[in-house]
Amino acid sequence: MKIVYLFNGRLPTEKAYGIQVAKMCEAFANNGYEVKLLHPYRKNPSIGQDIFSYYSIKNNFSFEQVKAYDFYWHGFLDKIAFLVKNYFSAKTLVSEALKENADIYYTRDELAAYLLSKKNRNVVFECHKFSNKRRKFYSHFKKKNLKLVAISNGLKEDLVKFGIRGPNILVAPDGVDLAEFNCQENKIQLREKFFSFHDDKFRRKKIAVYVGHLYTWKGADILTRVAENLKQHNDNFLIWIVGGTNKDIEILKKGMHPNIVPFIYINGMVPHEQVAKILKAADCAILTGNESETISAKYTSPLKMFEYMASGCPIIAQDLPSFREVLNENNSVFAKAGDVEDLADKIAWVFDDKNKELVEKIAEQAKEDVKNYTWRKRAGTIIKFLCSQS
Repeated sequence: MKIVYLFNGRLPTEKAYGIQVAKMCEAFANNGYEVKLLHPYRKNPSIGQDIFSYYSIKNNFSFEQVKAYDFYWHGFLDKIAFLVKNYFSAKTLVSEALKENADIYYTRDELAAYLLSKKNRNVVFECHKFSNKRRKFYSHFKKKNLKLVAISNGLKEDLVKFGIRGPNILVAPDGVDLAEFNCQENKIQLREKFFSFHDDKFRRKKIAVYVGHLYTWKGADILTRVAENLKQHNDNFLIWIVGGTNKDIEILKKGMHPNIVPFIYINGMVPHEQVAKILKAADCAILTGNESETISAKYTSPLKMFEYMASGCPIIAQDLPSFREVLNENNSVFAKAGDVEDLADKIAWVFDDKNKELVEKIAEQAKEDVKNYTWRKRAGTIIKFLCSQS
């Protein structure tokens, strides 16, 4: 069986969706299928590696960069440029994909799925969010009985409410590569590496880490206020923020009270291969969201959640339905959504050595549970679903 994966965006990319696409192509190939990944040309001056080395994946599928227009306009016009580029690159990708005569055409791009389905191909659309603004696509998918892979039950619920048949939708949360977490260095060694310019007292602090972007819907903007509240429990701590664009980091820093600055350590983006080591160096990992944003409360299946679980770093998660689809009281510690004080209290509880045994038990359960969420298992589940639908 041959699968052509169409991705209408830049690869490699620092963003999490690039990891997901690369790992899924590798996983489909690991399940014994011939896989070809197509994506459009995009300027990428900051990354000089190919997809296989950048994401540390097997070279077990073919990869083709398709010629496409790439241009940028200044200011608000850049959004228009983005839409124009995506339209033409989707058409080009579909044109190239049709030459492959594949058994399955797989994509996360609504326009590519729409164009392929009009050609009556066997199309699978992996859905990561739903909006009535895009109802033209979903109405067409409904008419065509297209097969959809949704990353959360909350997303499936809204797709069914729209009218797409439930049996045509598979819920498949995101996953993780467990091999990435076979780190041989211990916590002390890793802290000496990451905080080499600081003294031993600094490296002995209790550390709560947040990994990921700082978009509003991810809820990371509350971390500075969490630090203010956490300071009331203990002043020997550090909130370590790993990720975020330069612009978002500057916005975060501007909102920080000077008294909190010593308790916040901001890394910015790091190579994905460092994430496992960063998590091993920390005492707990923070999973935030925004309960007022549907994408956060119902749709998301964050890669970092599975990475947190695989690392053995105790998880403190805000209590959102999207997180509850995978996490529970046995494998994580929950804080009330949107409650800064409660999140600070839960971090303090995990930091308290009196709770060490229970905290370690929770973290071990997460490591056990995440074995059900590998990329290979996810790919196998999707293939099984597709075969049962054919």
